[in-house]
Amino acid sequence: MTTLLRLLLKSQHQRNRSGPTQTENGMTLVELLVGAIMAFLIITPMLGFVVDMLNTDRREQVKSNTEQDLQAAADFISQDLSQAIYIYDNNPATISTPTTTPTGIPAIRSQLPPNGTPILVFWKQQPRKNSIPFNPEVAKTVKPKDCDTNPGKCNDTYVLSLVAYYQIQETDSTSIWCQPSGGTCPTRIARYEISDGIRNPDATDPTDPYYSDTDTKDTQQRDAAFNKDFDFSKPTEKVTTGTVFPTPEVLVNYIDHSSNAQTQLPLTECQMALGNPKDQKTEQPLAETALRVTDTEGINSFYACVDTSKNLARVTIRGNSLRRLQPNDTAYNPNKSAFFPTATVQVKGLGAIGK
Repeated sequence: MTTLLRLLLKSQHQRNRSGPTQTENGMTLVELLVGAIMAFLIITPMLGFVVDMLNTDRREQVKSNTEQDLQAAADFISQDLSQAIYIYDNNPATISTPTTTPTGIPAIRSQLPPNGTPILVFWKQQPRKNSIPFNPEVAKTVKPKDCDTNPGKCNDTYVLSLVAYYQIQETDSTSIWCQPSGGTCPTRIARYEISDGIRNPDATDPTDPYYSDTDTKDTQQRDAAFNKDFDFSKPTEKVTTGTVFPTPEVLVNYIDHSSNAQTQLPLTECQMALGNPKDQKTEQPLAETALRVTDTEGINSFYACVDTSKNLARVTIRGNSLRRLQPNDTAYNPNKSAFFPTATVQVKGLGAIGK
């Protein structure tokens, strides 16, 4: 018994000499709170800086894309317009008189596609490669549709085409042309082309100067809206058949539709740009309104200055890069003019009948 008691006392004495038990303690609630506040004060400004930097980069990218789209559209129109034979201006005359000659879009508006507003309308010659047999002997066995598989037996030719550039206002906020959806939708520029078909030089019936549909490919046939009786001596008559217009091709979207931007346009821009052209009959300077073709609301985000007598046109397009980012607060603002890039081209049509 005495021995057992001695062992217990010795064990207790050794435990007391080893010191207090070591424990691992975590952070207190106050320390956690202080750390969270410090992290918030440091991270929040950094996060705001990063978000602002990303937004700025996105705006700059969208602005750059809009500028590139507008320039590409202007280059395309310039190349297209360089082949023009006849360009319609905005002359309001619809009936020929001793002092007036119809030369403008108002005189042919009822004959053009109804959707949207025609801004630039002109005639050009469209080449058709390898399309007409050399002579009547070759034509007995080779038809226009066979020319591609019979090299050396067909000639090149051309057909007349009526080209019309339209400004179309999107009204459906869910359309692909109005994204992001909501707010005032942007306008877009669309192109119509109505072409004649390959004419048979050996045709004997003047009322039907074409090859048959069975002898030609679809691209060699006349569009349903093309009027075969059109005559350049009367450029505002029998322009189209007035029906069955082709589907337009969209050239560029996100064209500005801010009504407050129209005040930025000089009142005599067309007169100055075109050298103050005169009416060939009266020798009086043509009015700005007779030269400038614009939308019916006078917004002037896509307009053309046209001198029909010189076959000369100046085209201006203004985009809206803000509309690519947001549906609201996208109206033109002089302080944000960088987001409303403009592209302008001035072209003289070099086309001519038979060339």
